[in-house]
Amino acid sequence: MLRRRKASEAEKKSNSQIPKEIESRDDDDDDKKVTKKKERKSKKKWSCVDSCCWFIGCICSIWWFLLFLYNWMPASFPQYVTEAITGPLPDPPGVKLQKEGLTAKHPVVFVPGIVTGGLELWEGHHCADGLFRKRLWGGTFGEVYKRPLCWVEHMSLDNETGMDPSGIRVRPVTGLVAADYFAPGYFVWAVLIANLARIGYEEKTMYMAAYDWRISFHNTEVRDQTLSRIKSNIELMVATNGGKKVVVIPHSMGVLYFLHFMKWVESPTPEGGGGGSDWCAKHIKAVMNIGGPFLGVPKAVSGLFSAEAKDIAVARAIAPGVLDSDVFRLQTLQHVMKMTRTWDSTMSMIPKGGDTIWGGFDWSPEESYECNPKPKNNDTQIAVQNGSGSLGSQTKSTHYGRIISFGKDVAKEHSSMIETMDFRGAVKGNNLANKTCRDVWTEYHDMGLGGIKAVADYKVYTAGSLVDLLHFVAPKMMKRGGAHFSYGIAENLDDPKYDHYKYWSNPLETKLPDAPDMEIYSMYGVGIPTERAYVYKLTPAADCYIPFQIDTSVEDEYEGSCLKGGVFSVDGDETVPVLSAGFMCAKGWRGKTRFNPSGIHTYIREYDHAPPGNLLEGRGTQSGAHVDIMGNFALIEDIIRIAAGATGEDLGGDQIHSDIFKWSEKINLQL
Repeated sequence: MLRRRKASEAEKKSNSQIPKEIESRDDDDDDKKVTKKKERKSKKKWSCVDSCCWFIGCICSIWWFLLFLYNWMPASFPQYVTEAITGPLPDPPGVKLQKEGLTAKHPVVFVPGIVTGGLELWEGHHCADGLFRKRLWGGTFGEVYKRPLCWVEHMSLDNETGMDPSGIRVRPVTGLVAADYFAPGYFVWAVLIANLARIGYEEKTMYMAAYDWRISFHNTEVRDQTLSRIKSNIELMVATNGGKKVVVIPHSMGVLYFLHFMKWVESPTPEGGGGGSDWCAKHIKAVMNIGGPFLGVPKAVSGLFSAEAKDIAVARAIAPGVLDSDVFRLQTLQHVMKMTRTWDSTMSMIPKGGDTIWGGFDWSPEESYECNPKPKNNDTQIAVQNGSGSLGSQTKSTHYGRIISFGKDVAKEHSSMIETMDFRGAVKGNNLANKTCRDVWTEYHDMGLGGIKAVADYKVYTAGSLVDLLHFVAPKMMKRGGAHFSYGIAENLDDPKYDHYKYWSNPLETKLPDAPDMEIYSMYGVGIPTERAYVYKLTPAADCYIPFQIDTSVEDEYEGSCLKGGVFSVDGDETVPVLSAGFMCAKGWRGKTRFNPSGIHTYIREYDHAPPGNLLEGRGTQSGAHVDIMGNFALIEDIIRIAAGATGEDLGGDQIHSDIFKWSEKINLQL
């Protein structure tokens, strides 16, 4: 028994030890699991991919939430919020003038400018399957992202003829929708159309004279009979509205296009419309030109020369090589240059009038312009105390006549200190095109290093030598352009040679129609720095790159300088300088001149730029920018009053904020 008891006690002891061992083992296992979890957690780190996913997820969630709120909120809520922040909003011009009792009277014709009119595909290559009558230009631009090289191919014209390439037909969109919006939410003519509708206008009394803005003005008639359609529609609108003449409203390049039309319509067939010398007098009450580049724009030169303007040059400097080099087989600027150099219309905006209008090596009409008129210290600038034209230290060194200069010193030194080598007879050298350039050919590939060096060695180009420069660097383009446009000043406007259509869009080489009762307005924004001249440099790799580039490193050291980022600026609407937009109505056509033999009344209406006060104002109702001015309430009110029967005198005559009259007097032009 004792043995059994002892044994049982021993068993109990052993049995009591077993669970303790098991517990200890379990604890060890738990500890191991915990340590393994900790090790796993320590190994798993937050990566950039996780951050990006979370960021994208948050943005998408916020976007869908805001979209949900926008679709469910009352239509008046945005206006309520805006008025709560900024106070009561003024009535739109159409509402205001409707309350005054104005009603629709004269039919209205809109003439869109370059870029703003929609283009759609009617025939294309295999890569454009499924795009029949889809917009290639304007709208959402979705095809640019889906198939960029196919899009460039279809937006380009034939480099020899300036017309449709084989197997491709791109045509302008018709109707008011052709240019009401350039892209969703980005208005062009939509605000003006909506305000005209407030006083009774509708589609039968409004006509959008859409045309293919890529091709030359003459070829719009040859290919599409666009000029004939404009003539017929104007005649129909006058006939169906009790004989009331039309008010024509061109914008940007549309100003030059309608100038060409007025000469075409009175010229005899087959080159002209056969309307006779009194057609304009019978059918047109007023031509209200908005942002008109009558004498061209320097910005067109930089676009044709190096496929860039100020904004592109800055982007090119921030990310060198991204726009130029062969990234994913997309040499962006080369493709842009290859495409735009087939658009003959761009050559209509090369500066006209030469050095007589734009200035030479050591003078320019705007030489007294101050980019920042605030008083400065005497060490940096002597402020202009009166309107006599006395110049400060800054304005003395600003030679706006030198539209292209190679180097900052060349842009500022006196002409006697500059040694130039004529490029016109230079040998262009070896062909630079090679396999690394792939399929992007530009005319620079045929110039060779010798030709490129000759262009840079000439150093300074004024308006008088720019045409020769473009003939040298882009002979195919300028061969076509020379057949359709001219850039000089006529000595004798009665010379039969000026009956040719290539002179009709140059106001210095053609006469206004015989219509003494017609009115011409020049309406444009002021108060925005506008490109006037450029400082260039050679790019280091000229074999595939565009060999010339705006030198964005060039700055003037003092505040208020007109030289920033390699670009000299003057007063204008951000695209068209005041000199180009205002000179013809300020002097060239003012009164009876050889350019205006019937004495058509001309008026200048300038709109001082005021940027939006806050984000809720969108693009602003007081903007003077080249496109945004189409939503300027003051401009829209002026247009509606004229369309409703008022005259220029009723508007108060000229409205001036710039020095356009002072600058015009400095131009020695035979009138």
